[in-house]
Amino acid sequence: MSDGIAAVRCGDRIRGYAELEERAARVATGLAALDVRAGDRVAIVLRNEPAFLEISKGVRLVGAVPVPVNWHWTGSDLRHLLHDSGAKVAFAHSDLLPGVSAVGPEGLASIEVPVPSELVAAYGLRDFELTGTCPDFETWLARNAPRTEPPVPAPMSMIYTSGTTGRAKGIIRDATTPEQDQLIARLILAGYRLSPSMRTMVPAPLYHSAPNAHSTTAVAMGADLTIMPRFEAEDFLRLIEKNRIEHVQMVPTMFIRLLRLDEDVRGRYDLSSLKVVVHAAAKCPVHVKRAMIDWLGPIIHEYYGGSESGIAVTCDTEEWLAHPGTVGKPMPGVDIRILDPDRQPLPANEVGEIFIHRPPAWPDFRYANDDTGKRAAIEQDGYWTQGDVGYLDDDGYLHLTDRATDMVNSGGVNIYPAEIEQVIQTLAGVRDVAVFGAPDEEFGEQLVAHVDVEPGSGIDDRRIQDHVRARLAGYKVPRLVVLDDDLPREESGKLFKRRLRERYERTY
Repeated sequence: MSDGIAAVRCGDRIRGYAELEERAARVATGLAALDVRAGDRVAIVLRNEPAFLEISKGVRLVGAVPVPVNWHWTGSDLRHLLHDSGAKVAFAHSDLLPGVSAVGPEGLASIEVPVPSELVAAYGLRDFELTGTCPDFETWLARNAPRTEPPVPAPMSMIYTSGTTGRAKGIIRDATTPEQDQLIARLILAGYRLSPSMRTMVPAPLYHSAPNAHSTTAVAMGADLTIMPRFEAEDFLRLIEKNRIEHVQMVPTMFIRLLRLDEDVRGRYDLSSLKVVVHAAAKCPVHVKRAMIDWLGPIIHEYYGGSESGIAVTCDTEEWLAHPGTVGKPMPGVDIRILDPDRQPLPANEVGEIFIHRPPAWPDFRYANDDTGKRAAIEQDGYWTQGDVGYLDDDGYLHLTDRATDMVNSGGVNIYPAEIEQVIQTLAGVRDVAVFGAPDEEFGEQLVAHVDVEPGSGIDDRRIQDHVRARLAGYKVPRLVVLDDDLPREESGKLFKRRLRERYERTY
């Protein structure tokens, strides 16, 4: 970075904070003209770029709630989110807009955001012309005068996280007080090991809760922020050198891809500016983390938490080396309990479900349209569980071992097999199916499907994958499909997925 001025950087674009603030204020004026008021929801269906942050900030200026949308979602996934959230307005990139229009609720107002050149290059897209079916972002922005009214108290972003049924759940928090804002900022900065003076980079999608909180916090405090349009290992190193990045937040899959680069490629870039690498979202293999520490030194930090709880535990390199495999120790004001199936406390080193208690000042949450008691199901005496299983060691450090549900975490993304099984079962000739996660060195877990098909049906693995790909997001397509006419079930009909997973665990 040669200019020395804090800004938001993406590709060749540099958005100074004065310009970003003005554009956010214009967004707020435009939203008010669309009758968006405090508490209303605004969907953001965008890939990584400055407009994502401008819109998020503008939404909050009027007291409304930004709803980041996983832009991979199509069909029923996208329909569920747009209807469940009650979105009043949606901002979408030109190529994503038709999908939004096809499934959005009646009366949803849309704003079309042009696909910038850095995204065209990163994803190998063609240059998309504006559809002309709704106002385009830049024209719409230009006709709005910047809002001058004081900001209206607003909740944090409404993040959608998968639930035990496989349907994404929207997490709603009430508008925060100034005191809560200060607490949240302190916890985020402590968990991310971030300070306002640091030059930071976000290489992960902004629709995920951690990168979203990281980037919006950086913008709120005016830090120099580089956004990667898409993570690519060597480009990541190039940007660290170019912008003299000091801080970055990652997931273990990124570590693995970096370590796969030839040593001469890794040695080609000056990474001496880097002071903090923080990671979360998925369990990191011990050998991968050791290799990163050997390469970059004792600057690797980790945290554990979730969309419901926020950051709950953290650890630095020294702590991790003393407790290999740990995800950290509870932050101040946070308490962790390990409970057995009867929800009774377990002693140190006993494996059970992890329950988290936040400080009383932490803003509470609820799920959108929670008419089936989803929130109550994860709570015990003021402690929340995210379905993870693990233990506390003798020194109070938390270790993750498994999950209480069948959820698969691949590359930091939560995937629920039941949804995929239901799609495969709609393929004529399929008699039975089991989808589960098997260990994978790069992604942590990979999706595997064992499928029992009718003899002579002509169904093969490619046909099953194509069937899923046509109906669900690409990351929900099983990477491995095995034709299996002997799926293990008990007399009650329950499928023994553990027996299937064990076949892969023995060979990993």
